[in-house]
Parts: sequence; C-alpha cells; structure tokens
Amino acid sequence: MKFIGITGGVGAGKSEVLKFIKQHYKCKVYMADKVAFEVRMPGTECHKQLCELLGEEVVGSRKAMAEKLFNNEELLEKVNAIIHPAVKVYLLEELEKAKQNPEIELFFVEAALLIECGYGELVDEMWYVYADKQVRIQRLMASRAYTPEKIESIMANQLSEDEFRANSSFVIDNSGSIFESGEQIRHKLEGYTWVR
Repeated sequence: MKFIGITGGVGAGKSEVLKFIKQHYKCKVYMADKVAFEVRMPGTECHKQLCELLGEEVVGSRKAMAEKLFNNEELLEKVNAIIHPAVKVYLLEELEKAKQNPEIELFFVEAALLIECGYGELVDEMWYVYADKQVRIQRLMASRAYTPEKIESIMANQLSEDEFRANSSFVIDNSGSIFESGEQIRHKLEGYTWVR
C-alpha cells in the first residue's frame, strides 16, 4: 500500500482531485481538517488538553475559539501543538487498519500544511496540486465569495509555489478541467486498480 500526502495552496482544487481519486481507486482518503475536528471531540485527550488551555466554553464554540485565536500567534501555536500530534496519531492508526484490508491499495491524506507539519517523513510520496494564481482567485471568489484582498492575505501566509514543488515528488496541474487532472493521475497510478 502506498501512503500519499496531497497538498497545495488555497483554491488549487485539492478536494476535487481527491473526489476523482476516491471514485476511481481502491483507497482511503482523509482530510486533515475533518480529522482535527474528530480528535477534539468531547471525551478525547485532545479535548481535555484544549479545555485546560482555553476553557470549556471556548472549546465548545468554533466561533469563540476562532475569536480567541485571532491575532494571537502564541496561543495558536499552543493549540496546534495539541491538535497536530493527535491528528498524526489518528492517521497512523487508520493507516495500520487500512494495511490489514486487501481491498485498499492507496491511502491519501490531504492538508494545506502537510509539509509544515512534517508529513514529508511519514508519507511515501507528497503530491502537490497546483493551479494558476488567477484560476485560484476566480475559484475562491465564485465558491467562497472571498474578496481579492482576503485571497491575497491567505495566499501570502501559505508556502510559495517553489516551496511546494521542492517538497513534492509529483505535481498535478489542476488549472484546467478535472478531466485533464484525471489524465495526469491515471498516468501516475497506472499500476493500480482503476474503478469505473
């Protein structure tokens, strides 16, 4: 089984690429954001630590948590130091389970911060979903109603294209249609089972 990390900047279309992969390959796909939500549910060790740090009322409300962390780098780092390791443990446990299932050939994890969080040492391959900057801006304005200023600010806080490329072994150019991206993926995963 191959363990593949999927990363890329905001608006590059990582979700669309993974939807295609999920439809056509015998795989497991995990979105790090969703896993981060799972690991901090009440009753988990992560939830307990976050409550000790921020208070139960704050942890119980996404809005309150976002407000508390906004513009507080030090506190955000402390929160990430609790959540990120818990996400890694969860994913590695799921990977072990997937390895026991002969029906699963590929294991994908998606996150914008995979490189920054050290997943390069865990995955077999890191894939970078690239899209032209103007395409990304148009997508984000259409799908999330972001302003150009907000988009620029998010992009400025992410790795540059050169950094993404330097840390990835495969680049999917997702500037066009999902059909075009799909052809690149099919070529790359030639030896794996194609599901119609």
